[in-house]
Amino acid sequence: MVSQTSIVSGIAGRYASALFDLAREQRVLDEVAGDLAAIDEMIDANADLARLVRSPVISREDQGRAMAAVMEAAGIGALASRFIGLVAQNRRLFALRDMVAAFRILLADHRGEATARVTSARPLTEQQVTRIKSQIAGIVDQEISLSTDVDESLLGGLVVRIGSRMVDSSLRTKLQRMQTAMKEVG
Repeated sequence: MVSQTSIVSGIAGRYASALFDLAREQRVLDEVAGDLAAIDEMIDANADLARLVRSPVISREDQGRAMAAVMEAAGIGALASRFIGLVAQNRRLFALRDMVAAFRILLADHRGEATARVTSARPLTEQQVTRIKSQIAGIVDQEISLSTDVDESLLGGLVVRIGSRMVDSSLRTKLQRMQTAMKEVG
């Protein structure tokens, strides 16, 4: 399998690589990974925070103060908090979620794992996540670092991305294929 680190590039990749190197030096990779996962979940769950991160209108000082307050309230560790502060100061918060994803790829590569992202129409139960993770691990013959997303427009089924490979078994795609096939016949 091709190294997944080749996928990590651009602004997000450079920031994630720098954070990864610092976390590895300070031996806090797991702590930083947990902090970044918590930050990502907070952005996902809070529309105001998501707007703060994406907004080009809010000044860097206001973004920095707001993010510092969020980090403190959430109990985020020192390295991740300083990283978020730097990202806000450099007006790069819009790429924060991509930085988190790039960090996950670097961490998984460091651990010899493959990263997989599963998108479903509805939230998956822990049992479903465990079953999917074990099936993917059997296919790629590696440990799997799995993250999940919800996209209601899929209608049903799953979209699984492993590195640069994608398997789309969503109901939306099946209906689109059926529609295309019907156009060719009619």
